[in-house]
Amino acid sequence: MAVRKRRVPRRYRSPAIGTKNGHGCYNTAKRDYNGIKSNKGGAPCSFPNLPLRVNHNDTKLNNIILDGAKWMVIDLDTVMKGYVMFDFGDMVRTFTSPAFEDEKDLSKTEFRFAHFEALTKGYLKPLNQALTETEKESLLDGAFYIIYEQVLRFLTDFLKANVYYKVAYPDHNLVRTRTQLKLLKSIIEKESELRTIIEKYT
Repeated sequence: MAVRKRRVPRRYRSPAIGTKNGHGCYNTAKRDYNGIKSNKGGAPCSFPNLPLRVNHNDTKLNNIILDGAKWMVIDLDTVMKGYVMFDFGDMVRTFTSPAFEDEKDLSKTEFRFAHFEALTKGYLKPLNQALTETEKESLLDGAFYIIYEQVLRFLTDFLKANVYYKVAYPDHNLVRTRTQLKLLKSIIEKESELRTIIEKYT
């Protein structure tokens, strides 16, 4: 199953976008979105040998119901073939920040290193022997790609007058864009330490 190609619209590629209109996003995003593009084998170009797995494909925190020691995964309509890097990446996106993705106060959006380590340890403990070395190497990149993808999606929807995501006020998607961008920058700044954490549990 090939990953559908995602192209960044031409008008978003300029490093100057947003510098005067308050949308300042892509001039500060340091990750190239080319890794999301697919090659002939279907996997992201950066990791051409990734195997397809059965993935949840929407592993955000609020798709887990906790009841004491019991827990349940919900929203199973998205289960299909995919790459583990994206399941892991979406968990990093939603597990590591204490703030909601539409928190207006950006000071509350932060990357929690300890939560990342706990997530990595818990995720890899049962899967370490099953995952390939390439899959393990791709995990952190999955977080980069997924968060940047959300930056693009929220900002695109804002610029299109909020036609996709439900909003409570006109700038709702712009607020979401800014929180995701801050989280992405925080993770990029800690990339070396985060890769060390992943290596620790593989």
